[in-house]
Amino acid sequence: MSDMIHRQTLYDLLHRSAARFPQKTAIIYQNTRQSYMEWEHDVLRMAQRLSDHGLCLHDHVAVYARNSHDYATLIFAAARLGIVLVPINFMLSAEETAYIMEHAGVKAIVTTPEFLETVQAARSVLADSPLAALLIDTATILGDLPTLHPGPSDPMISDDTDYPDSHDLAQILYTSGTESRPKGVMLTHDNLISEYVSVIVDGGFSPQDIVLHALPFYHSAQQHVFLGPYVYLGATHVILSVPKAETILPLIEAEGVTEFFAPPTVWISLLRSDLFDKTNLSTLTKGHYGAAIMPREVLVELQTRLPNTRFWNFYGQTEVAPLATVLGPDEQLSKLGSCGKAGLNVETILLNDVNEPVAPGQIGEICHRTPHAMQGYYRNPEQTAAAFAGGWFHSGDLGVMDEDGYLTVVDRKKDMIKTGGENVASREVEEVLYRAPDIAEVAVFGVPDPYWVEKVVAVIVPKAGTTPNPDDWLKLCQQHLAPYKIPKEFQIRQDLPKNPSGKILKRDLRQSWTSTAS
Repeated sequence: MSDMIHRQTLYDLLHRSAARFPQKTAIIYQNTRQSYMEWEHDVLRMAQRLSDHGLCLHDHVAVYARNSHDYATLIFAAARLGIVLVPINFMLSAEETAYIMEHAGVKAIVTTPEFLETVQAARSVLADSPLAALLIDTATILGDLPTLHPGPSDPMISDDTDYPDSHDLAQILYTSGTESRPKGVMLTHDNLISEYVSVIVDGGFSPQDIVLHALPFYHSAQQHVFLGPYVYLGATHVILSVPKAETILPLIEAEGVTEFFAPPTVWISLLRSDLFDKTNLSTLTKGHYGAAIMPREVLVELQTRLPNTRFWNFYGQTEVAPLATVLGPDEQLSKLGSCGKAGLNVETILLNDVNEPVAPGQIGEICHRTPHAMQGYYRNPEQTAAAFAGGWFHSGDLGVMDEDGYLTVVDRKKDMIKTGGENVASREVEEVLYRAPDIAEVAVFGVPDPYWVEKVVAVIVPKAGTTPNPDDWLKLCQQHLAPYKIPKEFQIRQDLPKNPSGKILKRDLRQSWTSTAS
């Protein structure tokens, strides 16, 4: 039996909020509205159902689904039992899903009818694997996530059932695998809750907030920067399955939403929506962005068109649960383009290739020390050792820190373009191109070239109703950039490939690039 007196798990956060605010609205999802007391009872009933299926402390259980009331309930039901939850990106193929299931050693996978075919196909891929014998029959037991949702008369898990310890694993979150197979980030209850404290203090969170969750819960940002911390506080949660402007904007007005987080691509889609100026967004007092770099011109437009909204920039990665640095609302213009300073429970430094600190103004790898940091990569000691080299967590991002200690992300190490012997940060070129009045979105990256080794290219999505002119873009770059930084080619597309959390997939653009140059 775990230490009951000192216990502090994800479930305990919900339990204490339910004790403080039993009648307060906790969840709004479609036609469902639940108080904190009602939601906790659902969590305990779902925990009993999971237990009835033979799942218990330390078992690994995957979830492959869109946001819903039941998904949120599953997160805390698993935490009550000490199940290690493995959220899976629902955009992954059956083969990719099978890899995560096998690598994580899951005993069951929870899904919904929408994705049941993919999950069954993933299990078929594993037919010859020893893991197949361990998997619960998802079609009849956990195939439909709502079937785990109990009725009000169903039994709740007994208080005698073992609880996890705070240092036990809570979740394994798989990274996107941009360079190799996805890696499983191991996070304990302690890791996550220490990150929640940083988020709450540095992000301006309040129990009175009404929070809209539109980005997927499988991603660490939505689940562990917004859902978890706001459950800790006892705020109200509005859950949305798909982050589309035509559903987000009316929901903000209808529910009086006060806080919304999205990556820049989603904020841009809101600004470009015909509904934006027709919707009352006056209740939205807090806007958070992250997961990708916010173009300066877009940030200025957001502040102009949402005068009641104060903005925060959150930067980090899954391996630090995921918050690392914060740029507050009073610094958005004075430190435009920066991702701020280290969060409450974080120490951040820039190191060179031999793990030495770099001087202010010099590019270095962004590294952290924090109780948020993962325990390591699951079943991957080599990558864990590399990530923790020299006693720091190495993010793989490159940055510059000014004399005041404010960090600016320059690029991912892998996205730094090396052209003709010179380094080009794709972000710098993108920032210039965003000044063009006819550009809605842009992605700059390097592609192989026989002369330059890598050449700088840009894929551009024009604003609706404009007539794009690449000659104007070229002149803009010539005005503001050194010649070697100027894209050698521009391509126009209707959209850019993105993952469900809104990150532009430059690896897909590189793979699909077809040169138009003569």
